Amino acid sequence: MEYAAEDRILSCTGFSLAKLNEAMRRGTILQSTALLYDTDKNLHFTIGGFPALMPHKECADGLESGAVRDIAVITRVGRPTCFVITGIGPGPTLTLSRAKAQQRCKKEYLNRLRPGDIIRCTATHIESFGVFCDVGCGISALLPIDCLSVSRISSPADRVQVGQQLTCVVRQRDDQGRLVLSMKELLGSWQQNADLFQIGMTVLGIVRSVEDYGVFIELTPNLAGLAEYTDALSPGDAVSVYIKNILPQKMKIKLVVLSKLSERPKPVPPRLFIDGGHLDEWVYSCQGAKRRVGTVFSEKLPAREG
Repeated sequence: MEYAAEDRILSCTGFSLAKLNEAMRRGTILQSTALLYDTDKNLHFTIGGFPALMPHKECADGLESGAVRDIAVITRVGRPTCFVITGIGPGPTLTLSRAKAQQRCKKEYLNRLRPGDIIRCTATHIESFGVFCDVGCGISALLPIDCLSVSRISSPADRVQVGQQLTCVVRQRDDQGRLVLSMKELLGSWQQNADLFQIGMTVLGIVRSVEDYGVFIELTPNLAGLAEYTDALSPGDAVSVYIKNILPQKMKIKLVVLSKLSERPKPVPPRLFIDGGHLDEWVYSCQGAKRRVGTVFSEKLPAREG
């Protein structure tokens, strides 16, 4: 059973008292916007016209143990926040728990995931080292920058935007049991991406690095080619390139830069060659290539590349 990210859970705005009572009875996970964080560290809401309180210890699973910091609660103000209704008192006043919703998400969904399982998530914020993703009920997982694609990028923002819906594969769990994700295995092998192009084509590309021996230009997130060195280009530049040669055995594409573009094309959602199910192993290399590149997923060991 897959649990939705926090901003995609059923909103209870406009619910009647009878409907709120039914949701409490059923234990339905709902969502509303947190309006206030008070000096006692509680979150306040208005739901269906009724006041609602989320006591501090119920604001996130892990607050009591110190695994989650207060800043994670403070930043919920003005944002969609999930919960279950745990009580409806006089007034009426509702009592809410986000912690219980997250505990259920972990027990029924996240704790059952294995390395290699493919899941949906939402990018919530971006750091230089990776993207934090909501994998269900506001629970975070890390998508490291080097797992976003085979083509190397200088910032995760080159590939992902906050709020973007992503499909990822579970790579491993960290020492605290939190999920670490990857996306590059879903973006196709070298050959699958190379098959999108033909010798003689002129296409758009993004400069990813400039080396003494040439310029690496990304054609797709999992495919880059090499053009002759020029000091007129910098990482991030958009260019039009002519495809001079495609060499599957060497996993190389030779390019000729035709022109530098004045504007970089807007990022488009990456093409997924795999969008569901489970992976035991993923091979990026071409058949017969001297170097084997891929990922083996294992429950006993962290996912390893080879």
